[in-house]
Amino acid sequence: MDIDVLGELAVRENGVSVTPTAPKPRQVLALLALHADRVVPVASLTEELWGQRPPRSARTTLQTYVLQLRELISAALVHDTLPRTPHGTPPGTSRSGGQDAPEGGRRSAKDVLVTSPGGYLLNTSGGTSDVREFELLAGQGYRAMDAGDFAGAARQLREALALWTGSALAGVQTGVLLEMHARRLEETRLCALDQRIEADLRLGRHRELLGELTVLVSRYRTHENLHGQFMLALHRSGRRSEALEVYQRLRGALVRELGLEPSAALRRLQRSILMAHPEPQLEPAPRTGERLSRAG
Repeated sequence: MDIDVLGELAVRENGVSVTPTAPKPRQVLALLALHADRVVPVASLTEELWGQRPPRSARTTLQTYVLQLRELISAALVHDTLPRTPHGTPPGTSRSGGQDAPEGGRRSAKDVLVTSPGGYLLNTSGGTSDVREFELLAGQGYRAMDAGDFAGAARQLREALALWTGSALAGVQTGVLLEMHARRLEETRLCALDQRIEADLRLGRHRELLGELTVLVSRYRTHENLHGQFMLALHRSGRRSEALEVYQRLRGALVRELGLEPSAALRRLQRSILMAHPEPQLEPAPRTGERLSRAG
């Protein structure tokens, strides 16, 4: 099974889409896909679908949605013509720790969408996940940054970001749990983007970044690190007055929307540019949610 959630939800079994169009089954599949190869409790699925006030028929209705998903999976499994190992899985597809198919036969829909004590599990049988691939590539990029390999970091982080085709879980009706997961994924995306731009700045690509940063600071009006990177890129491109204007716009947005002044690091960068220091530096930000505390 192949899972994409970094954009439109797309789940494929044997290359055939098993993504439903109906909103509620789509929600169920999205939550199962985000926790692929792990049991999702019935309580979590119920909370996602109906919040804190589920109907009396919630469990029965959830079982109906699971049945609908299994029907889609069954239709996809009909197309499965891959040769099988003795354990029932395609050769060379044991990457993720999903459960093996039954001995000596093809998988059924119940082997893919598994009923477990207290919940359900989506068994990928070693298929792909764009989230797993993103996290792997981004992690390699962060390690390259720490090692001072800025070219390698820029390359790895660019590959990671290329996996995104839109907002996380686009086209999925989200309850409280999916909304939380979508926000977390968007945060990891922004963190990787921040680090990729930092790597490009270290490589002297300031002029190439100007167009991209112009768009980003318009979208994230109170994100301090992106504004700091834009200021630095402008200053290095000989556009000192525009760099100082970026600071003033950021300050106005922070005061107006959050009641905050720019951080000490941004103020130091602004003073450095104002005094025309030959090479001002933007202090590195942490790679956690802390960097996004002002990322409106």
